[in-house]
Parts: sequence; structure tokens; C-alpha cells
Amino acid sequence: MMRISDLQSKDVVSVGDGKRLGSIGDLEIDTDSGLISALVIPSQGRFFGMVGGGQDYVVPWNQIVKIGTDVILVDLRPLRESGYYLPPQSGKKGTGGY
Repeated sequence: MMRISDLQSKDVVSVGDGKRLGSIGDLEIDTDSGLISALVIPSQGRFFGMVGGGQDYVVPWNQIVKIGTDVILVDLRPLRESGYYLPPQSGKKGTGGY
């Protein structure tokens, strides 16, 4: 069993380029199933979601490769391969298919 606080303490890293995306700021939950559908990683310049610009990374659950003790590895496929899209007004950066 894992708690949200356990997930939030881990760094999120892209396996494609080794880039550290940040730490989890929020989760998207499917209210019908009660399952986590995506991780939301705030842009680097944000402080408690209020200050700074940039777009958040939204990483669908199916793009998590491994949840380790200190890090969460994710595979960020290009938009054209995944079909995942978030409208521009959402302020979030889609990274792959639900």
C-alpha cells in the first residue's frame, strides 16, 4: 500500500532523456473508478501552485515505468504517437495517451 505523501516525496524522471521533471504536486483521479489517472508535476517556477508561469506536466498513469524508493520513472511519448490532448486553456502540458 502507498500513500499520496509517499508519491509526493519522490522525484519524477523521464527515462527517455534522464530529465528530472520535478515532484508530484497533484493527482488526477477518475471519479467513476476511483483510480489515479494521471500525475501532475508543477512547472519549475511555481510555488504551491500560485506563483510563476509555465505549464504543468500531466503524466498519465499508463506512462509510469517504475515507482522506486526515491524516484518515479516515466516514459513521455510524443503527442502525435499517443493521441492525448489537453486544450490550451487548461494550462497543462499533455504528454501521452490515456
